[in-house]
Amino acid sequence: MMFAGTLSCATVQARSGAESLAKLVFRGDARMTSSRLSFPHVSPTTSPMLPIHSDRRDLLHSVFGEWLERLVAETERKIVQRRYVRPPGALPEVGFLAACTRCGACVPVCPVQAIGTAGSDAGLAAGTPFLQPEHQPCVACADMPCARACPTGALSVPTRGWDGYRLAELEFLPENCVTFQGSECRVCVDACPVGEAALVIDESGHPSLRREGCVGCGVCVHDCIARPRAFTLHYAEG
Repeated sequence: MMFAGTLSCATVQARSGAESLAKLVFRGDARMTSSRLSFPHVSPTTSPMLPIHSDRRDLLHSVFGEWLERLVAETERKIVQRRYVRPPGALPEVGFLAACTRCGACVPVCPVQAIGTAGSDAGLAAGTPFLQPEHQPCVACADMPCARACPTGALSVPTRGWDGYRLAELEFLPENCVTFQGSECRVCVDACPVGEAALVIDESGHPSLRREGCVGCGVCVHDCIARPRAFTLHYAEG
């Protein structure tokens, strides 16, 4: 009960802190950068039409462009203490922390129970959902039920779904792969939920990563039989 109370208190504090992020971004940092950056002037009569199926990221980029990207990146550098692999469709970290209400709606709908929540020691991120691919990777569900369950838009299904979307950046380490040590293996290829668009066995019998199709789910990292593993994940901004 004491732990639950501590986590609840931390979550409340995290929510309060997250709600202040937007004010920090547009009030505090905007003042610091106003001498260098300015919003583009868009006339109501000449505003370009946005694509009908444009998502939140497209909207922000269309209206604010590089100004907002630089501002968010600078704010994130100051605020974010630890990088998390977020569930599919997550906003950039600062926006995610501000939009997520820590409701947990995304957690139970994951069919493989891959989503956990940050503990009370996570600062502003306390109570927010994240993935730990080394323990239970995301399996890249086609319909992204976790994103659909989010009531606030902290998670949302990207306009093109998984096409061009990455949870994290995957790196292949051939020096660790058993196929480069004389053994046959295709565990990673057979386990990949994306299939040949992301990972194949080449003519020499070695795994070949196709980065353009890889979504960074981490299934290959989890299932790799080599120790140390032949794949590793790196944080990527969604």
